[in-house]
Parts: sequence; C-alpha cells; structure tokens
Amino acid sequence: MGMAGRGPATLALALALLEVALPGAGAQGAALEDPGGHSVQEPWSQEPYYVQGEPEPFSPPLPAGTQEEAQEPRPPAPRPPKRAPKARKAPLREKLALETEPAPQGKNSNRRGVRTKSLEKAASDEHSAPVAPGEAGAGCPPLGLESLKVTDFQLHASTAKRYGLGAHRGRLNIQAGVSENDFYDGAWCAGRNDAHQWIEVDARRLTRFTGVITQGRNSLWLSDWVTSYKVMVSNDSHAWVTVKNGSGDMVFEGNSEKEVPVLNELPVPMVARYLRVNPQSWFPDGSVCLRLEVLGCPLPDPNNYYHRRNEMTTTDDLDFRHHSHKELRQLMKVVSEMCPNITRVYNIGKSQRGLKLYAVEVSDRPGEHEVGEPEFHYMAGAHGNEVLGRELLLLLVQFLCQEYLAGNARIVRLVEETRIHILPSLNPDGYEEASEGGSELGGWSLGRWTHDGIDINNNFPDLNSLLWEAEARQRGPRPVPNHHIPVPEWFLSENATVAAETRAVIAWMEKVPFVLGGNLQGGELVVAYPYDMARSPWRTQERSPTPDDHVFRWLAYSYASTHRLLPDARRRACHTEDFQKEDGTVNGASWHTVAGSLNDFSYLHTNCFELSIYVGCDKFPHESELPEEWENNRESLIVFMEQVHRGIKGLVTDSHGKGIPDAVISVEGINHDVCTAGDGDYWRLLNPGEYVVTARAQGFAASTRNCMVGYDMGATRCDFVLSKTNLARIREILQQHRRPPPPGGLRARPARLRGRRRRQRA
Repeated sequence: MGMAGRGPATLALALALLEVALPGAGAQGAALEDPGGHSVQEPWSQEPYYVQGEPEPFSPPLPAGTQEEAQEPRPPAPRPPKRAPKARKAPLREKLALETEPAPQGKNSNRRGVRTKSLEKAASDEHSAPVAPGEAGAGCPPLGLESLKVTDFQLHASTAKRYGLGAHRGRLNIQAGVSENDFYDGAWCAGRNDAHQWIEVDARRLTRFTGVITQGRNSLWLSDWVTSYKVMVSNDSHAWVTVKNGSGDMVFEGNSEKEVPVLNELPVPMVARYLRVNPQSWFPDGSVCLRLEVLGCPLPDPNNYYHRRNEMTTTDDLDFRHHSHKELRQLMKVVSEMCPNITRVYNIGKSQRGLKLYAVEVSDRPGEHEVGEPEFHYMAGAHGNEVLGRELLLLLVQFLCQEYLAGNARIVRLVEETRIHILPSLNPDGYEEASEGGSELGGWSLGRWTHDGIDINNNFPDLNSLLWEAEARQRGPRPVPNHHIPVPEWFLSENATVAAETRAVIAWMEKVPFVLGGNLQGGELVVAYPYDMARSPWRTQERSPTPDDHVFRWLAYSYASTHRLLPDARRRACHTEDFQKEDGTVNGASWHTVAGSLNDFSYLHTNCFELSIYVGCDKFPHESELPEEWENNRESLIVFMEQVHRGIKGLVTDSHGKGIPDAVISVEGINHDVCTAGDGDYWRLLNPGEYVVTARAQGFAASTRNCMVGYDMGATRCDFVLSKTNLARIREILQQHRRPPPPGGLRARPARLRGRRRRQRA
C-alpha cells in the first residue's frame, strides 16, 4: 500500500496516541510515571538546571469525564478540631490582622547582615538568569543547620582536619569549646587547603534551594574564613551541576571576617536533594573553614510517609510571627480586650532609650494581691537577640486567654489560684537592634546588650560574696542573715554601672512577693538553677549548691522532663556541653561561673526561687519554626507554673487575727528563710516530706510546729498565731496610757531600782 493510502489511517492513529499520552505528561520533566505508578526522577540533562525551569507538581491522569470537574478547585477537607469551637469575638489572628500591619514575611525582611553578589559583578548585572517575582530567598526558611533540624548524618565533607572540625561542626553560629583543639571546635575545616574541598548538605527530599549563609570559624586565637565559593546541586550525590551565572560558573563572595554572617541568594531557585559549597579562596593566613546555613523549601511529597509523620503541626490558633515593640504592645491590647476580666497590661519602667517594659498580669482579680494566692512570673529578653523566649511568652499569653474562655479546667484552675505576671521583653532596645539583622544574619551577639552596653543578666548586685565573706568572718553564736540581704549602697548610687532595665526589675521584684519565677533565654537547651557563682575564688566551674538545692533540682526537672526534646538521650548537644547526665538540668556555677546573676540575686534578696530556662539552640529562629518551638515548650511552661503550689503556705497572725508582715519562716535543716508579705501570708517551696517550721517576728514569741508536704499538687496549709512578748506588751500598755518609756528603756529599769535601794540603805 502506498503512502497516499496510509495517510488518513496513520494520521488518525497518531492523533489517538497523542490524545492518550497528553493526560499523563509531567511538567518539564520533573517526574515521570512508570507502569507501577511510582514517581521516577528524570536523569540530569546536559544543560544547566536553572535553564530547564522549576518542576511543577506531577498530576496523575484523570478518569474520563472528570476533566471539567477537576478544573474547579475543591476546598480542602476540614481537619477535625482538637476541641469544641470556642465562643469568642473573633479569631486572634484575624483581629491582629485588622489592627496591625503584618510584618514582612520571609527571611529577607529587616536584615542588618551582609548580602553579596557574585564576584563577576559585570556579568551578574547583565547576563544573570531572570528571577520571577517572589521566587528569591524571601519565601524559603533555613533548612535547620543551626536549629539542629538537620542531623549530623545529613552533613558530609571532602576532608576534615580532625573529628572536632568535621562537617557536623559546620553549623551557623556554632560555638567552640573553652579549650579549642578538642572534640567541640567552632567550624568545619578541610584537611587540605585547596579548591577541591567541599561540604555537603543532604536535604533528604527534593528541595527548592534559594540561598546560602556562611560564617568563619569561631575561635579566640585563629582567623579562618572562606572569601569565595561555588555552589553545586545534585539529585544523587554523584552527578553535580554548578550554579551558573550566564555562561560560566558563579563564584559567590564569602566572608571578610569570621563572625558576621553573609547571605548569598542563588540567581534562580535550584530544585535538588543535595547541595555542596565548594570554597575557592580563603583568608591568606588561615585555613579552609566555614559555618553555614542553607535556605530552601522542601517540596511536597505525599508518597513519603516518613516526612509526613515527622512534620510538626499545632492546632492552637495563635499569632506565630515575630513582633516589633509596637506590635508586642498591640497584641497585649488585643488579648486584654478578649479577656478583660483576667488580664491587665502594665509596665514596670523604661529602657535606656525610653521604651516601656510591658508586662501582662493574668489572674481572676487582676491588679489585686489576694491573701493566700502565690505570685509567679516569667520574663524573657534579658539578652535582646534571644528572641525565642520573647515569642513563647507572647504565645503563652494568648493561649491562657483562649483556653480560659474555652473552659479548659486546668487553665481555669491555674488562673484562679495563681497571680501570673509575664514580662516578654526585658531588653527592647537590644531586640530592636537584633531584629534589624534578622533571624539568620544577626550573628551570635548583635543586640545581646542594652543600648549602653550592659549585660542585664549579670548586672545585679553580687550578694553571694557578701554572704560568704560574712560566714567566713563569723565567730559568735549569732547566725549570719541568710535571706533578704540588703542591696549595697554603692549599687544604688547614680554613678553605678547599672542599667535602667536592671533597676526596674529590682523595684518590681521588691514590690511584688514573687514565689517562683523563670527567665527564658536562648542559645542552648537546658534548665540552670542557682547558685550561678562559684563559691571558690578563681574557679570558672564548680558546683555551688544552695541550701534549697533539692528543691531547685526538682523545679528544673519539672520543666526539662516535660519538654519534647530535653529528655531525649539521643539529642545532639547544641554546642559543646552535654547535659543529659543530669536530665537536661545543670547547676549554673558548674556550667560557668557568673557574678551578679538574676537567679542568685532573686534567691538572696527576695523570697523568689528563680531559674534560667534555655529554650533552644537557635536564639532567633525563623517564623516558620515558631509553631514547632511552641509545641516543644507549651506543656513545660504550664507545668513549671503549677510548681508554685508545692510546699507549704499559710498566715502568720497575732492573737487578734491581724496579719504580721515581715515575719521570718524558718525550716529546720535548711539554712535559708523566707518572709511574710504585707498581709501576713507566706509561701515556702518544699519537696514532699515532714518539716519542723518556726515563725518569728519582732516583738512576738516564736512558734514552732510540724508541717507535712504530700505528693499531690497543692501546698499544705500551715498557719501560725504569735503572741506578743512581755516586753512588747509593756510597751503597748505604756502607749495606751500615753506614758513614755523610762530613760534608757524598759530593760534599764531593774538596774535603776537596785541602785535606788542601795542608796536608801546607805
């Protein structure tokens, strides 16, 4: 048969085959469909990856007759709610969206770090590949090298000088150990200094890479950093494609010193599983060393059960984003309007630059101290660049309000039986400076100190030395005061190097009778308890327990044991210290000695037991990580607040039922006392057991009784009624009859009477 005869039949067959093939076609070769129904990755083509374009999601062929229905998008199936819908005015997110401008999203907003272009500047301006609007690194978060979401097994390198400088140490902002050249050094360093070295990140799934952030080596003595590098991507870790700029390989400008992070955005996003950084040049007197973070968006993979199982989600309707100081105040206002009967917004003072230090009170009677109700506080942001604690406390305020309105019995009981104070930002000046750098480009210390360069966390009076020196000089039977040690006069002078924020906190803690408190910090994952200062001079690390060490250890354990990550013995250390031997807790002085810490001051000057809670390895996490961090810490934050109801509590009154302020409560065997508040009520944190407790007050006879503390939640009631001494009763009678005491006082009267008798006999 000739070609003319076969024409119509051949054309019809070709059209039929084309019609069958079209519905199953993938988009630009991102994935192909095999007979078994699995997605098969297309082999690499010879042309650069970014020229091929980004892969579009693969769509399986639709059944016949459903093409028209598929064109109309269907709403997603509703997710089953965690609890019954809550009756409230409006969702918090919607209300905030109406009253505040949304913060710029993504990693590239409000940055102070360094951004660079390629070293081939002329080519980068004229021949670089086009970038679609919104496709640059602005939309992709970090993969999680700094936050440890990327495990050590996902990091590889060509060579390493030694284990302590291996690929697993090449994480952004990682800190070296006290003594370098050990297992915990401050970067990845190649074993050889040449242009063939590389460090590789395995994302474990297809990822749209958008940028790379680099740092030099963290070291006190050495200067090592990479000044330029190339970036390569791969799908199988064997065939690699170098990021190009025009016709040649793109060389990115690296660091000019070792601590300031430098961001380089890729000219176009690159979709792959592996990414390599290949150093090309480095500091002349140094070595090939770097720390890095990779920006990228993992592509959805519904067929991968492992990734779906390990994705952290939350059902709490909270405002998961970073807040400026103005937005922080606006959020507090919104919460106060939603829960006006249990919240009160106030400020404890101002920062050096005049920003108000706002706090939120959560209680069934806001603004009023209820007799017998303990007072608790959380504070965060003493270091302005440790932002995670600040955002966790803002989330906690929203959560308490919503759950109280929803009738959550646990939260309702906590609010009605506790007066809670939450101070999210103690150093707003430092935060404003850190937020200019952003969550990845701020480095390790930008915004840490106050505006006048003071570290608030170590800016309190050193009462430890005063106590220990007095104990060393003690020669008589009279005991040295072990509580409410007064602040030295030099500290109160105007010329003292004391931050305005520190003075505000001291006044706040002297005014409110706090029982328990936690200050949230960042950069590590551990709960530290006092003392924070080593008792032996010239010792940088020495365990220095307080008389209440057993109580502090329980308080620290209550937070650590309910945290999602802290109890995990397989968890990688953030930097150098492994705190698993004490279940995620540590005595502050055994970690590193600090004079004038908030924890020690609170314990020695007030009734408050204060602990430092380090909530994450990443001081300033990306907004996308806030929901997971909230899930990590939510239960711990609530459990720790509930510990304020452990131990004993009660009233110290006189025979007429009037409360006695400043009465001293002593527990036999524990060399630390507490005092009663203005109404005569007191709280003493204790572990379960039987205790001999004594109450003393000026002008009253001491009273002692046995008090039993059980294992159930709730403090044991232990009241005291004190009767006045004979001396005090004589003074009271004289005052009632308006007769002044005799010259020299009542104690001198017997001596005068004896002298008068001797003169009469003579």
